Amino acid sequence: MARHLDVLQSHVTELHKTREEANPELSSEVQSLKEKLNEHSKQLEQSTEKLSQLELENLNLCDENQALNTASNKKR
Repeated sequence: MARHLDVLQSHVTELHKTREEANPELSSEVQSLKEKLNEHSKQLEQSTEKLSQLELENLNLCDENQALNTASNKKR
């Protein structure tokens, strides 16, 4: 079974190599798209981190606001 998979993987690799050699323009476009996807993935990761930070900051501000409201209501 493993030998069969190795043979299939080898065929797939050869097909990819042949396709790239047969159409270098397409290969270049695919590479460009991969790079753009990588860049967008990095941006998405950074945005996710920033969102997490902002959500945490928002929770802290809500807690502070609630504490201030509670203190204000006790003074009344």
